[in-house]
Amino acid sequence: QVQLVQSGGGLVQAGGSLRLSCAASGLPFSTIAMGWFRQAPGKEREFVATISWSGDDTYYTNSVKGRFTISRDNAKNTVYLQMNSLKPEDAAVYLCAASSQKSITALRVHYDFWGQGTQVTVSS
Repeated sequence: QVQLVQSGGGLVQAGGSLRLSCAASGLPFSTIAMGWFRQAPGKEREFVATISWSGDDTYYTNSVKGRFTISRDNAKNTVYLQMNSLKPEDAAVYLCAASSQKSITALRVHYDFWGQGTQVTVSS
């Protein structure tokens, strides 16, 4: 049984930082790419960041480049999203996702399993 269990998130002031974690089980974590998506109320789910199976390659949506960092610890089967300089427009439910591929991908269709989501609220 595949599980992606998220932690972190919460309320932060604009300019602040948060770190999200996603612990995976039941899948070959160290051989697959992982990603983070987000969904704001009334909006479609959008891609945020992805990391390859080894952690050597990462890719970000333009709006978070230079502020967010995705990383992984294959020994702990965990992927992280460090979010700095948060803006009100970053507020959303953030979801981690496990890909069916080794390489980075921003395409939602390439992700087979999803975490439960965690709320990030940014006050101005």
